[in-house]
Amino acid sequence: MSGLFITFEGGDGSGKSTQIVLLAERLRGLGLEVRTFREPGGVAPGDAGERIREVLLDPAHGELDVRAELLLYEACRAQLVEAHYRPALAEGAVVLCDRYTDSSVAYQGYGRAVLLVEEVRELNRIATGGLVPDLTLLLDVDAAAGLEHATAAGADRLEQAGQDFHERVRAGYLAIAAAEPDRVKLIGRMQVTDVADAVWSHVEPLLARAGQE
Repeated sequence: MSGLFITFEGGDGSGKSTQIVLLAERLRGLGLEVRTFREPGGVAPGDAGERIREVLLDPAHGELDVRAELLLYEACRAQLVEAHYRPALAEGAVVLCDRYTDSSVAYQGYGRAVLLVEEVRELNRIATGGLVPDLTLLLDVDAAAGLEHATAAGADRLEQAGQDFHERVRAGYLAIAAAEPDRVKLIGRMQVTDVADAVWSHVEPLLARAGQE
């Protein structure tokens, strides 16, 4: 049984975390081994990835240079790929990840509008050793509506970047989806259960092709 790497992308407030939980439950119900991760971050409180996450999202670090920001994301990602993603995939697990390389392209490339998108893609390649998702589910949401939902309990450093920034992020995501339609599947804003059904409509054929159903 081969492993599968499925990533969830989308702007802030798009509902990625909820959909990962629902998909993980459904896959486990089929008897599959499922590992879930989120970026930036680690796997245990206080580990290196979680410390990097704190720096990246803390509004106190508003002065962080965009290149430093990107390199911190890539450092965290490189550790996750080698220590967790690749071993889990080698064991035949389904790896679900809340954000991956497309987030860096959308946020640090299109959103920040300082670095060239190709520069971001090259750093992604270096950090991941070329590990590409089998499927990426892009949950599209209006930037203003997503921000309102995401910041209901307070805004982190990226959420405070402003609506123009988040509009550019959304445009970046849509450009990624248009350029890679075989990998990236666009799912519009709907009720939670309808989104879950749309997610499954893309995942189920992938399971069949991988011989896991």
